[in-house]
Amino acid sequence: MPPRPRMLAAAIVVALALGAQATAAAAADGPDGDAATATSRGVEIPAFYTPPSELPGADGTLIRHEPLPLALSLPGIDGPLPGRATRLMYKSTDANGEPVAVTGAYIEPAARWRGDGPRPLVAVAPGTMGQGDQCAASMALEHPLRLNGQTVSVGYEDLSVYRLLLRGVAVVVTDYVGLGATDRLHTYVNRVDGAHAVLDAVRAARSLDSASVTSESRVGLFGYSQGGGATAAAAELQPSYAPDVPLAGTYAGAPPADLTQVTKAIDGSDLAGALGWSLNGFLQTEPALRPIADRYINEAGQDALKDLSTMCVGDALFGYGGDSSTDWTKTGQSISDVIRAEPVLQAFLAEQRIGSLKPAGPVRVATGTGDDLVPHGQARRLAVDWCGKGAQVTYVPVLLPGVGSGLLNHFAPLLTDQGNAISWLTDRLSGEPTGSNCWSMPVQP
Repeated sequence: MPPRPRMLAAAIVVALALGAQATAAAAADGPDGDAATATSRGVEIPAFYTPPSELPGADGTLIRHEPLPLALSLPGIDGPLPGRATRLMYKSTDANGEPVAVTGAYIEPAARWRGDGPRPLVAVAPGTMGQGDQCAASMALEHPLRLNGQTVSVGYEDLSVYRLLLRGVAVVVTDYVGLGATDRLHTYVNRVDGAHAVLDAVRAARSLDSASVTSESRVGLFGYSQGGGATAAAAELQPSYAPDVPLAGTYAGAPPADLTQVTKAIDGSDLAGALGWSLNGFLQTEPALRPIADRYINEAGQDALKDLSTMCVGDALFGYGGDSSTDWTKTGQSISDVIRAEPVLQAFLAEQRIGSLKPAGPVRVATGTGDDLVPHGQARRLAVDWCGKGAQVTYVPVLLPGVGSGLLNHFAPLLTDQGNAISWLTDRLSGEPTGSNCWSMPVQP
């Protein structure tokens, strides 16, 4: 098992990168002034995050919104810096075709957009936050680092949000299906749920009266890790699901495009807890998988899945880092072994595979060559698959040596490449053309 101090150091690196301050969990008023209605690991979830019993019909329709105080904010002459935030709840459609409420946040930047055309909009799809409602990215904008003795939540995605705002780009952040919203479990790394949540966040932001962005604003997508999978899936599904949301550019960093390979890689890693989030999400989406889970998962595994369902990344690092799924099964098989033995599971994961459709607009796929948590090979394969379909792909291998920690091997390319990724995306938002380096894939690592 990897030493816990190493995981603690990784968490501290993330927190220092944000310059975040620890904040105590506090109750908040809901949309009608009601007290918080749910609690997750000692954190009271504001009533805002409890969806109404009836949802509107059109995807992307705003259900409710309210001001959102940013923890990292400075006063400015024309308003707070780097911008003014609004908490959102909007309607989407899940992988089963059912209506679902999704939460998130829109931030109107104080900085002026200096590129071509009207102020653009970027939908940020967060990386792995966890599965507890207190882990939602919109809450992390208000509480970047939450330490209350029961949960450790780090809003590391705030860094990319602020960098975009400083360029005058408006940002909408999705919490994904079931993360934040208290009516269901988060469907972690679900291809369709993630894509729909991202695209409908754009629709919701454009309908906000206080937003400067309109249907004429160019739209970009930005995501790394879980977020890279969500933006990649959104780029594929946009033509059929959201033709009213044309994409100027999509950044998909370290995308988990092949969950069969990713499942094997994270088992026994620093972030082994993500395996539990995946299983929980699969069972939320497809209850027909429950008999298979009951046949294989032992009592310890069931307890772990329940425990992880309310955890954030920090909690999972400390609680399950380095654990093996062989301890969760009645047969002593790993979850990957179970998948190989069950055609129904193989078929379900095949449906989650990203790369079977041509993405809309130019895409930038970046992957760390030393990434063994979200394996480099399967991310590179996504670029190859898209190139084969005639997509406009910019493939970027981030050349970094492995350092012995899967978490750091995965996280380091995020920071190393983030500035270049944002520059590439803002060029697309300004209307600058880009080429494709698909021709070079045979010699790219």
